[in-house]
Amino acid sequence: MALGLPVVQPTKLRTSEFAGWVHGLDVDVALVVAYGRILPKEVLSGPRCGCVNVHASLLPKYRGAAPIAWALVKGEAETGITLMKLDEGMDTGPTFARVAVPVGPDDTAADLARVLAGVGADAVRDWLPGYVAGQCTLEPQDDSGATTAPLLRKSDGVIPWSKSAKQVHDHVRGMNPWPGAFTNARGRVLKVHSTRAIDGERARSSPGQIVLADKSCVLVACGKGCVELLTVQPEGRRTMSAAEWVVGRGAAEGDRLGG
Repeated sequence: MALGLPVVQPTKLRTSEFAGWVHGLDVDVALVVAYGRILPKEVLSGPRCGCVNVHASLLPKYRGAAPIAWALVKGEAETGITLMKLDEGMDTGPTFARVAVPVGPDDTAADLARVLAGVGADAVRDWLPGYVAGQCTLEPQDDSGATTAPLLRKSDGVIPWSKSAKQVHDHVRGMNPWPGAFTNARGRVLKVHSTRAIDGERARSSPGQIVLADKSCVLVACGKGCVELLTVQPEGRRTMSAAEWVVGRGAAEGDRLGG
């Protein structure tokens, strides 16, 4: 809008008016990025070469609305960008370009989204002209290897303390920035922004129990191993270090989070 470009924001896609607008543009291709709705056939057929989606995973893994978050929650060491010609299914169309990206052990969904945005933009510049010219081979996806990445809900942020330390750590970074990882602490919501996994056998404590809490370190028992809480945000307060939180009597050794 700031550049004076035409902007159309339909509230409904399955209307003859919107499909007519798309067909009337008389364009080669439509580019779809981070759009959470399935386009109907009448829209997909508008551009001469169809609609191309920039999807933030290596399809057929993580089909759906939240591929970045779920790839992190599942502990993937690699993800990437796939360019795909859209069909009427949910991310099921044939692909013609894939760019793999390593995932760092402490990357959050916000971190990875920034990286993949740049990689996706480069992939479009590198591959889309050839696609429009008919120089790219469309390869069908192997449905047997498909996994899903459903739309995130607020409740997905609840920290599963009964899982391993690595799984809890992966959950925290996958839920950052939304919906955010959170747990119950003394009857109030505690958001957990960052953690560090400490592998090994679980301490002789129940999952979610604080096994160490002082100004140097806050450790919480998991189903296997412990996580160190690094930054947290108590309900109604600012983000702070976990040490500040316990020193301020937000919690103490022996308290149990969650549950």
